[in-house]
Amino acid sequence: MVGLLIFPTVTLKLFSVCSGVTIKSKTETAQHKRVIEGLTSGILEILVTHPALTSFLLVAALAATCWYIRDSYKMDAFNLKHVLITGCDSGFGNLLARQLDGKGFHVIAACLTETGSAELARSASPRLRTLLLDVTDGESIGRAREFVSREVGERGLWGLVNNAGRSTPIGPVEWMHLEDFTAVLDVNLLGTIDVTLHFLPLLKKARGRVVNVASIMGRLGLIGGGYCLSKFGVEAFSDSLRRDMQHFGIKVSIIEPGFFKTNVTRLDLIEADLKRLWTRLPQQTKNSYGHTYFDDSVKSQAFSMDILCSRRIAVVTSCMEHALTARFPRTRYAAGWDAKLLWIPLSYLPSFASDFVIGSLLPSPAAARR
Repeated sequence: MVGLLIFPTVTLKLFSVCSGVTIKSKTETAQHKRVIEGLTSGILEILVTHPALTSFLLVAALAATCWYIRDSYKMDAFNLKHVLITGCDSGFGNLLARQLDGKGFHVIAACLTETGSAELARSASPRLRTLLLDVTDGESIGRAREFVSREVGERGLWGLVNNAGRSTPIGPVEWMHLEDFTAVLDVNLLGTIDVTLHFLPLLKKARGRVVNVASIMGRLGLIGGGYCLSKFGVEAFSDSLRRDMQHFGIKVSIIEPGFFKTNVTRLDLIEADLKRLWTRLPQQTKNSYGHTYFDDSVKSQAFSMDILCSRRIAVVTSCMEHALTARFPRTRYAAGWDAKLLWIPLSYLPSFASDFVIGSLLPSPAAARR
């Protein structure tokens, strides 16, 4: 009897609670609906009362849509196209070679070392060919051209990716000797120019593509040494090459990566070379920088690299692939969040602003603190 009396009471309470939840949910839904309706009516009122703004937004949306559609058009018959990539021992070049090989391209991967060449060949299909190439050696480039000529035949060379490069020596300009500059310029700039000149006749046959790897340091001189100089030079060379070759159907694209974890940004190599530069400085020069400057430089560089360097190097190779496969390749590709949101916008600001930002990332010499 007690159970029969309790059951209706509990049932009534549960019904009351559930009804409350339902009522509350309906109330919240109504409030959300009113908020959405208010926002919608507010936006519509702004658009109606500001025809200039409305027109601008419509034009911007239409332009963005047209750009996206145009950017997505692809070439076909990848299996009939040959692409030569330099600097394939590791990093961007190595990944791009395997990436294009998977798409069906006939990839000719140029490596500096036999070890790099053998390892890449083992990780790719039999269609991929490797060769040894030192971009600072004219005879090595000549042998590579003969090899590629036999491979491509009358079809010509569809793509040339100038990816080979080095970063060190980098550091304060005063620490450098002339040969420190030329060591980097010979690879990054003069090597790119020499390889391109050798292969232009084959590229003209195919009305193909040239993809030159520059850097955000081709927009901003972040540090002394030959690296920034070489990348500024690659930008200028690519611009002039693009204008000259457009008459022959050759398209030229520039890749501008931010900071990524590759051999170019290996801290142990950079630190060892910076130590070499510091050790050979005259004592008077060392004194002007202060005895802690070297250690401070290494720490600030490690701190910056840890924050900025990305492991997602596929972001860069995707840009390279687009430049080779798109019907309408872009002139420039900014690769990486830091390139798009920090370095390239910073390059458009007045010099005093970029000097302040870059200066805040580096230690000050002892003489500057007196």
